[in-house]
Amino acid sequence: MKILLFAAVLLQNLLFASFSANIIDATTSKPIKDATVSNSNFSVKSDAEGFFSIDNGEKILHVKACGYRPYKIESQDEDATIKLEPLIVKALYLSFWHTSNQSPKLRDMLKIIDETEVNTVVVDVKNEYGQTSFKTSFEQGNSYGAHKSIINRNITEFMKLMKSKNIYTVARVVTFKDELQAINNQDYAIKREDGTIWRNHDNMAWVDPFDKRAHNYTISIAEEAAKVGFNEINFDYIRFPAKDGLKYSKESTQENRIKAISDFLALAQKRLRKYGVFISADTYGNICWTDDDNNIGQTISSMAQHADYLAPMLYPSGFASGSFSLKHPSDYPHEVIYKSIKNIEDRIETKRVRPWLQYFKDYAHTRRDYKKFEIREQIRAVEDINTSGWMMWSPSSRYHMDYFVKIDE
Repeated sequence: MKILLFAAVLLQNLLFASFSANIIDATTSKPIKDATVSNSNFSVKSDAEGFFSIDNGEKILHVKACGYRPYKIESQDEDATIKLEPLIVKALYLSFWHTSNQSPKLRDMLKIIDETEVNTVVVDVKNEYGQTSFKTSFEQGNSYGAHKSIINRNITEFMKLMKSKNIYTVARVVTFKDELQAINNQDYAIKREDGTIWRNHDNMAWVDPFDKRAHNYTISIAEEAAKVGFNEINFDYIRFPAKDGLKYSKESTQENRIKAISDFLALAQKRLRKYGVFISADTYGNICWTDDDNNIGQTISSMAQHADYLAPMLYPSGFASGSFSLKHPSDYPHEVIYKSIKNIEDRIETKRVRPWLQYFKDYAHTRRDYKKFEIREQIRAVEDINTSGWMMWSPSSRYHMDYFVKIDE
């Protein structure tokens, strides 16, 4: 009996052995504070000296710190020093219809990455309609036909190519705007007051952000992206529609809306922990200038609690005339980006902000073409305010190489 008891205690100690290490910057050797170290069940943070200790019974640990590449610990040696590689994300968006391994747009993008400062690709994994760009093992989505228009028929090959070039990969996952999920689950589709399904201007239905089934559905697809090796999950349309008079399962108060979005991100953080992926969340650009939720459930402070990065869509064309005391904000790309991020410094560290930038013609003011000067001005603003990078939004996924060749000053 004593032998069995001793064996049980020994096994418990082995299963939950404490692992400690120091985390430092691979370039400067300075300690990294507040890095997140996780197993599949819980996370701990490194202290001001970069030190952490975790009671761990798993073979693999994941380390994340904003401004660095993710790191996987597979050998838990004593007195280990973990060196994280700094990363300023410089990303181009590759739309759903160009995610094939044979896509000319992908080929052009890889050439830009090979020859410029660009180092990241944002790929549509789940689009606004609810389709997935590769076939996942998520049977519920597949039963609705989410996989019928798959563009990438060999996601393993795609990820292998990305890793061979040391490209940081971001999976864009559209959240509550989802035609397929809504029409197949009409009981939690967003409805008009008369009970019919509501659709927005591009005839897409949405699911109710209050409903936990909608949360589980999208996070399940996000898990599929994490499983194949994406470094980061970027949640887009993670909000309520900007439309009054719609029916939800709960009263649409500011408190309830903010809680619904926070609950989604908290669940995503929990479910994705074991994969070691970063989580980013897209926001309206004007969220940087308001204290309320703009009736969509988004605030900087609430979303920053559960996401690694916030990605405000700081398109200068998206700001109304008179914003920043400017008649035409789109004529001042540096000012719009810089001042917007500066305005939220008290709510989130700028290293946790990575905005979407405009790579398309101004549609709201002077119809100005956004060419090299406008693109570089936006990038300059991001660098001036010390963010962890930028993501460039071109709906066509068409980019010009010479816009991204960094000019030595």
